[in-house]
Amino acid sequence: MRALVVTAVAAEADSVAAGLTPHDPVTPEPRALPGGYLISRRDLPGLAVDVLVGGVGPASAAAATATALALADYSLVVSAGIGGGFVPAAPLGSLVVADAIVAADLGAATPDGFVSVDALGFGRSAHLPPAGLAAHAAEATGALLAPVLTVSTVTGTAARAAELARRHPLAGAEAMEGFGVAEAAAAHGLPVLEVRAVSNAVGPRDRDAWRIGDALGALTTAFRALGPVLVTWGERHEHR
Repeated sequence: MRALVVTAVAAEADSVAAGLTPHDPVTPEPRALPGGYLISRRDLPGLAVDVLVGGVGPASAAAATATALALADYSLVVSAGIGGGFVPAAPLGSLVVADAIVAADLGAATPDGFVSVDALGFGRSAHLPPAGLAAHAAEATGALLAPVLTVSTVTGTAARAAELARRHPLAGAEAMEGFGVAEAAAAHGLPVLEVRAVSNAVGPRDRDAWRIGDALGALTTAFRALGPVLVTWGERHEHR
């Protein structure tokens, strides 16, 4: 099976690749796709993974993912990286695997509150990963299985955090790329998964409390455990 993993920045891509790298590896240098997107390859028994640095935000992520998908054949697309966690369900350093990828700020503000883009009749605001794959990924990594919200503006106030929690009471994390990756995958008829390592709490912006290093380490550990899950899923998927 061949999978595409899309991250926002190089540090996340390096962490993912480290989890997918066997002992005593020969690791090829990243190559540039059209648009300048950097992509690197990791090969495991039964699994080939391309790790793409797609940029920050849903638009950049969608453009980068669509570029890669137009150039090669894949069976699965994964959005991965660090993000904010809704505490106490997703504390710092923990992992969240999405059972839904939700565009939390795509819609309209009205006097009666936020209205999602699908409620407006203009599209969709959520993608659902394959339920079995998401559940097995969460079990293998010890992650919380919960919706992951995609936002274009990271939450930085208690009021915004409370609003998101009210509208999405089951949400485990927020990040900036998942929905963009999922839109591109859907356009190519491909399933999508999202994996987030929690670097900060969703709420007031407090950089001193961020644990980016711990989250990147958790991301590496997650992909070390995810490899066999993806291989098994790929074997079942390709024999349908």
